[in-house]
Amino acid sequence: MMSMEQQNTDPLGLLSGIMEAEDLPTWSKVPVGKVLEPKEDKESPFPVNLDINEKVCLWEGDITKLKCDVIINSTNEALNDKNPVSERIHKVAGPLLREEVRQELQSCRTGEAKMTKGYELPARYVIHTVGPRYNTKYKTAAESALFMSYRNVLQLARENNLSSIGLGVINTTRRGYPPEEGAHIALRTVRRFLEKNIDAFQVVVFVVEPIDESTYKRLMPLYFPRDAREECYAAECLPSDVGNEDGEPFLPERQIRIMDKPLKTMSGIDLLNSFVGRHPFSKVAADNDTKRKARLQGRSQEEMEFLEHQRKYSQWVKRSRTEDFTEISKMGFLYNPGVDRNGRPVVVFVGRYFPANAIDLNKAVSYFIHFMDSIASREYVLVYFHTLTTDDHTLDLGFLKDFYELLDLKYRRNMHQLYIVHGNILQRILGWFFLMINAASIKDKVEFIQGVQYLYDYINPDQLEIPPFVMEFDVQKNEL
Repeated sequence: MMSMEQQNTDPLGLLSGIMEAEDLPTWSKVPVGKVLEPKEDKESPFPVNLDINEKVCLWEGDITKLKCDVIINSTNEALNDKNPVSERIHKVAGPLLREEVRQELQSCRTGEAKMTKGYELPARYVIHTVGPRYNTKYKTAAESALFMSYRNVLQLARENNLSSIGLGVINTTRRGYPPEEGAHIALRTVRRFLEKNIDAFQVVVFVVEPIDESTYKRLMPLYFPRDAREECYAAECLPSDVGNEDGEPFLPERQIRIMDKPLKTMSGIDLLNSFVGRHPFSKVAADNDTKRKARLQGRSQEEMEFLEHQRKYSQWVKRSRTEDFTEISKMGFLYNPGVDRNGRPVVVFVGRYFPANAIDLNKAVSYFIHFMDSIASREYVLVYFHTLTTDDHTLDLGFLKDFYELLDLKYRRNMHQLYIVHGNILQRILGWFFLMINAASIKDKVEFIQGVQYLYDYINPDQLEIPPFVMEFDVQKNEL
C-alpha cells in the first residue's frame, strides 16, 4: 500500500508528480499484518490466489496523477457531477473531455459505463459510470446497481484491451451510500471478475481518497488473503451476503428456477412453472391453496398476493439477466437519450419501430425489464412517439393490462410523467378507457402532446434523440 505522502517523497514523484500504475507494489508484496487466531476452522469463499494478488494494488492518491490505460470517473446521470474527484478529472483533462462528454455521451444511466479519451490526463482513457442513490428501503436495488457499475467498467475495459486500470471509488456519500458496504461490493466484484478473466488486466489499482483508505486497507484481506492464516481469519469476518459467482448481491429466497422448456399459451407467451392463469402476466388466482397457505403463514390473502406478485417480477428480472438482447436492441424502439430539466432520466419508446406482430413478446417483455429495472428505481419520464404507427405496431389492450400488472410497483410510483406524442383521437379514447379501468393510479401522469416543440418545455432539445421521420411528420402536421 503506497500513500500520497510516500509518493511525494519518491524522486520520480518530485519531478513529475505522475505515478506509473505498474510501479506500484502489488497486494502480494504488502506485508501481512498481525492476524488474530480464528475461532474456528472455516473455509473462505475467497481462498488465497497468488496470481490475482499479483494483479491488484491499493493506492491512496490522486487519480489524475495515475499513468495507466484507463481511470474511472464516478459521476451523475447528466455526466456533470460536481464531486471533487470528477471535477479534478475534468480540470486536468482539459476542455476537450467535457466537449466529448457533451457531444458524444450526453448522459449515462445508473450502473452503465461509457468511455472517452483521457486527453491531458496521464491515463489514455476515462470510463464514466453512475453509482446508485442509496435508500435502506431499496437496499438490494442499490447494491445490484453498484455491482453493475463495477462489473460494466471492468467489462468495458476488457473489451477494449486496456490492461491497466485505476479503479476509483464509485459509490459516494453524496448519494447516501455507506462507504464500507460499497467497498465490500467493489472488492468482491473485482475478485470474481479476475477469477474468470485472469489475463484481462496487468494491474488493477484501487485508487482511494484519504477518507476511504482505512476501510479498504481493512477489507482487502477478506477478498484477497495472502496466506492461509489470513484466509482463515477472513472467513469469519466476511458478511453473510458475499454475492453469487460474479459478486452480484444474492438473496437465496429470490432464486427462481425457470423451466428448460416452458409451456406455451395460445398467444405464444411462456407459461412459467410458477405462474397461474392463461399467461405469465395473469393476476394471482385466489384459489384454495393460496388461502390455505396464507392462513398457515399468518398472513392475509392480500399480503400473499403481493408477495406472489413480487416473486413473479423477480423471475422476470432473473430471466432478463441471462438473455442476449443484441438483435432486439438494434431495433431502436427503446432508448434513454438523456434527462429532463430536473435531472430525471428520459426513456423514449418509438411505436413505429416496434414490430408488435412479428417480435417474440417474451423477449420484448424481458428486454423491457432488463432496460428499465434500474431506471425505474428513481423518478423517470417516459416519452412515447405514436407517430405513423399502424396495427402492425400495436399491442392489444388485454396484453397491455396484463403487462402493466406484471411490473413492479416502482414503475408506476416513480414515473413522473408519460408524454404521448402524435396520439390520434382513437388512441385518446382507448387510452382514457384503459387508464380509468386498469391504471387509475397513473392517469393524472399522462399528457397527450401534438407537437414535438411542446416537449421542449420539459426536456432540453439536446437531451432528446428524435427519429427523423417523427420530425418530418411534425413539421408537416404543424406547418412549422
